[in-house]
Amino acid sequence: MLEVINDFLSGKVLIVLIVGLGGYFTIRSRFVQLRHFFHMFAVFRDSLRSSSGQLSSFQALMLSLAGRVGAGNIAGVGIAVTLGGPGAVFWMWVTAMVGMASSFFECSLGQLYKRCDSEGQYRGGPSYYIQHGLGKRWLGMVMAVLLLVTFGFAFNGLQSHAVTHSLNDAFGVSPTYAGIGLAVLLGLVFIGGIKRIAAVADLLVPVKTLIYIAVTIYVIAVQFEHVPEMLLTIVRSAFGMDPVFGGLIGSAIVMGVKRGVFANEAGLGSAPNVAAVAQVEHPVAQGVVQAFSVFLDTFVICTCTALLILLSGFYTPGFEGDGIALTQNSLAAVVGDWGKLFISVALSLFVFTSILYNYYLGENSLRFLIGESRKVLIGYRALVLALILWGAVEDLGTVFAFADITMTLLAFVNLIALAMLFKIGLRILRDYDDQRKAGIKTPVFDSSKFPDLDLDLQAWPKPGTQQVFATEAGATGKPVADAR
Repeated sequence: MLEVINDFLSGKVLIVLIVGLGGYFTIRSRFVQLRHFFHMFAVFRDSLRSSSGQLSSFQALMLSLAGRVGAGNIAGVGIAVTLGGPGAVFWMWVTAMVGMASSFFECSLGQLYKRCDSEGQYRGGPSYYIQHGLGKRWLGMVMAVLLLVTFGFAFNGLQSHAVTHSLNDAFGVSPTYAGIGLAVLLGLVFIGGIKRIAAVADLLVPVKTLIYIAVTIYVIAVQFEHVPEMLLTIVRSAFGMDPVFGGLIGSAIVMGVKRGVFANEAGLGSAPNVAAVAQVEHPVAQGVVQAFSVFLDTFVICTCTALLILLSGFYTPGFEGDGIALTQNSLAAVVGDWGKLFISVALSLFVFTSILYNYYLGENSLRFLIGESRKVLIGYRALVLALILWGAVEDLGTVFAFADITMTLLAFVNLIALAMLFKIGLRILRDYDDQRKAGIKTPVFDSSKFPDLDLDLQAWPKPGTQQVFATEAGATGKPVADAR
């Protein structure tokens, strides 16, 4: 039953939503992801600056990459190539290209409608821009529940399955024992909240990403003369023009979109939860940074994995096996047996940070639904850790089907909300572009220009004012704006 529902939702509905609306956002914004492509690097450089009392834009980016760069970049790409052939990689690129526009707008809106909580920390995401942008709290609650189920539970089970079975294949470690060890380590980080999660992401994300890219680039460089031919095979296969993979065009499109969305998460509504916690001068600046993270995730890391597989000589049409085994054996075919061990260790790091990110998304959704409740939060942590153990021993097909279904429902609600808020997204984009045209290097958001929007003036005070987090007599420490 799960497979039947999954085939319809992720095989038809998801493709129309992601590619169709992402293409619409791209055209209406005059290809914002291309117009601002080189500007992304300037904003990314500026985002390295820390912000007192809040997470910096760079920390938010690292936390976002902690989620984007996960099992989908290793196991997901392997599954896409196994079931859809080389052409699936092309459709992953297409999904990422239009997804950069979707991610840009959802993260910009996440910043725009963010709120200050009782501790003076920012919180935001799709549920917040649905409630305050559309005025539909009930739909925001539906979004929060879907986000909680998809990331807090389903995706965590999937990530756990990927890493525990990889460790079993490479080191012979029992999935059960690996799952227990993973749960214990994660539990130690969970109790530290968002700041500890961000600190771990700051440390592990750059290390895991750079090392993985370096090793895959080495494999590509060793066989560089075959790269142009392989890229041509990817494009031909995507349109059924390669005689070997001609019959896989349908599977190539479906697997490319499904696994592409799973890898970069553009349009799912996950990244805005993290984008909203950063302190930036203008909401669009964080949208630009998050669009860059989609580019890095798919066009760089996923492409490196795909070329590693296709250039290794291990992969053959009709390969039977899971995506993890395909990637491990592909690297081993080039560098020797240590390649299996490397992929397993890399996947462990990828999954560890991804689960931390997924956990935070679930916690953020819970806070939106019921507010501050320590007992509920402890119960949520316990349930997440139980799902980690479940994913370690459950059948892969069941885990993937469950994750795909909830992911598609999540994308449906989020993308429809984005379409309804798109004019507001264009307004703040126009404000940002106008300031840049006027020669302002770092555009600043002036909330007084948007009096019709339901904004939190604690999060977006007028330019020239500062936020002061003071505890007055009888107060709870909620931030108050102090004009100076």
